[in-house]
Amino acid sequence: MEGRITTEMSAEEILGRLRNADGYYLCNNERDVSQSDFKNRLMPVTTVRVAPHREATGFFSVEVSGGASPHVDLMRKQVNPFERLRIARKAMPKTLLQAVCRGASMFGYRHYPENVIRFTVKEFAKYIDVWRVYDFLNHVPNMIPVFEEVQRAERILMPSICFSTGKEHTDKYYVEKVKEILNVTGPDVIISIKNHSGLGTPKRLGQLVKAIRSSCPDVVLHYHGCNTDGNDIGRMIASVVAGVKICDVADHGLGAVYGQAPALTLIHNLEDYGKKAIGVDVKALIQASDVLRVERRIYEPYENLFRGHDPTVASYKLTGGAAGSTFEQADKGGFLDRMPEIREEMGRVQIELGNWWSVTPGSQILWTTAVNNVLYGRYERPSLDLRNLIMGRYGPLPFYDPQEWICQRVLEYQRSDGKKWHQVIAEEGGVVRPRDADLERERGNLESEIGRQASDEDLALYLLYSFDTVSFLKFEARYGKTWLLPPEVWFRRGGFKVGERITFEDENGKPHYIEITSTRQEGPTVITSLLVDHAFHTLTVTLEGADACPPPA
Repeated sequence: MEGRITTEMSAEEILGRLRNADGYYLCNNERDVSQSDFKNRLMPVTTVRVAPHREATGFFSVEVSGGASPHVDLMRKQVNPFERLRIARKAMPKTLLQAVCRGASMFGYRHYPENVIRFTVKEFAKYIDVWRVYDFLNHVPNMIPVFEEVQRAERILMPSICFSTGKEHTDKYYVEKVKEILNVTGPDVIISIKNHSGLGTPKRLGQLVKAIRSSCPDVVLHYHGCNTDGNDIGRMIASVVAGVKICDVADHGLGAVYGQAPALTLIHNLEDYGKKAIGVDVKALIQASDVLRVERRIYEPYENLFRGHDPTVASYKLTGGAAGSTFEQADKGGFLDRMPEIREEMGRVQIELGNWWSVTPGSQILWTTAVNNVLYGRYERPSLDLRNLIMGRYGPLPFYDPQEWICQRVLEYQRSDGKKWHQVIAEEGGVVRPRDADLERERGNLESEIGRQASDEDLALYLLYSFDTVSFLKFEARYGKTWLLPPEVWFRRGGFKVGERITFEDENGKPHYIEITSTRQEGPTVITSLLVDHAFHTLTVTLEGADACPPPA
């Protein structure tokens, strides 16, 4: 398709094409749709099944990693995050691969040592073409090491300004923040407006885009939003009309609720404004959704408890991924009936704590604080993360500090030294800058745990998530690449019958089969015999809890 951007182009060529584009490009945000609408459960096999159509569609990029997805890959899906990237690259060789990165928190939830950040970016940059980088307090120094390493790797850097609403969130504030970023990065970047909670009206977003372009006319702008309130099509239309060159979208056959709004709807609406989706093959776009409509049935157990849009998000301001998961957490915690109170409390907490941006880790702080306030009394059980926020450990609060009574309750909570809250801030406050890690010592620790040499990729994962990486690598060494099983098998509930045969192909298209030959339970132990590609295997699993009791005769 004419005007299409591909991996064969340099970063300089891509930026030049974006600046001169008479129209707009689309980014398919599979990662955020998976995180926001399906609890991050989308498997690599689903990505591969839809990949030929996405490759043919002509997206600017497909976001397949970042955020919470690498961690969930390891913990819940037994997928190596690097292998996921290799699979995506093989399946979509011409399409740019994109990831979202939390600045100093990388793909985790805390600030990492600078040498860990640089080492990890270097490894992931071998596969990730576009880096969408943000800080939940818009504190630019927290993002600089990532900026530098991405640019050193000659990848496309997409610094983000997190957007919210309220009297403090003015055009002036955001324009100055864009200038601050450009002073660090130089002009050859894409600035992303990260509307993570799906806030503001189309008019408001259009005004913001115009303000940024008026002050920085050569800047290339990208829009990322969530469709929680059902109005992100309107916001994207206004943004593109005002000068945005890339929008994050979803397939209409998958998600499009708390994640991104559907691409085809945006295309149809913008045609009335004389705006063209550059490089996009609509037929291929529709074919992708035809595939995903079938795939979606596999992931139905992980969809949100409440599947409609939520216009009340404007009051509590949770990001799409958090908005979806909170209902599940409330249900499991036994306080689902108190969600109306909690949503109201989130709105109060937002204002009381400084009206910053409720995206990871801010969304977790907001949610936990509101829940604790409702269940145990206002600020009576503050989390460690809330204390760190007030002490400025993540960065300075952008607009104003919490009232003294809140600081007192939070910072003097369970202290045995008698220090008052202002003393705590004076002595312990300020941004956390962890000391550099001894990477070779950490490599040695990892190798001792797994009993083999560790690759640089292994080490990068270990530096981010030490316990879960070790657990995953041991699991894979014992059971192999279980993610190769079709997701309809991987997520199957109710077990398998003796004599049942499962057939599937690996990532290279080679056929395999598994046949269940026998299974029996001896006390808490289940013994299963399998025929795998003509070879017999026996698996022994020890059950816990109620399942450990043998069935009645």
